[in-house]
Amino acid sequence: MNTEETLAVIAAEVSVCKNCELHKTRKKSVPGEGPAHCEIMFIGEGPGMNENEQGRPFVGAAGQFLDQLLAQAGLKRADVWIGNVVKCRPPNNRDPMPEELSACDAYLERQITAINPSIIVTLGRFSMGKFMPGAKISAVHGQMRKVGNRFVISMFHPAAALHNINIKPQILADFAKLPQLLEVARKELAKFAPAEKVEAPKEEPKQLSLF
Repeated sequence: MNTEETLAVIAAEVSVCKNCELHKTRKKSVPGEGPAHCEIMFIGEGPGMNENEQGRPFVGAAGQFLDQLLAQAGLKRADVWIGNVVKCRPPNNRDPMPEELSACDAYLERQITAINPSIIVTLGRFSMGKFMPGAKISAVHGQMRKVGNRFVISMFHPAAALHNINIKPQILADFAKLPQLLEVARKELAKFAPAEKVEAPKEEPKQLSLF
């Protein structure tokens, strides 16, 4: 099964998942979307009202702001994978509960394994907490850490800027640094990439002279 097929299977499982209470209030689950083979994954917290209606991530006001932030960083939405740590909308956009995060984590881990991104950008404290347990987003936003065999960059959730105008300049500044952080990550990862074995050209056998 190739990566596209694996992601489709996971999405189908998510659409009928009943592993936590969120399935009782959802309209559509939001498994995530993007290219099966991509360098960067963006992982947010959970679907909102518009995502619950459409079954797609970041399609509301926060999604529009995310598109602007991606453009500012020289990225296109079509070139990155976008998802959340929970696949169904928590009622009234409340914070996801520990049991809900746990129920969805297996799906997210399988998606990460299938896509195998070099860089993960977390959006918000719950996705940050998956990769940087115990960290405070107010202290680590805009920073990059090596986690396992990939780099993780912590960012505020775009919705935070819509609810708190004081955070917007920080988000804009953090995303302005994203191209530089990505370049650092690429150079560091290149150091550990296995070198391609170059075979020496084969010499044609020479005929020995009898005289």
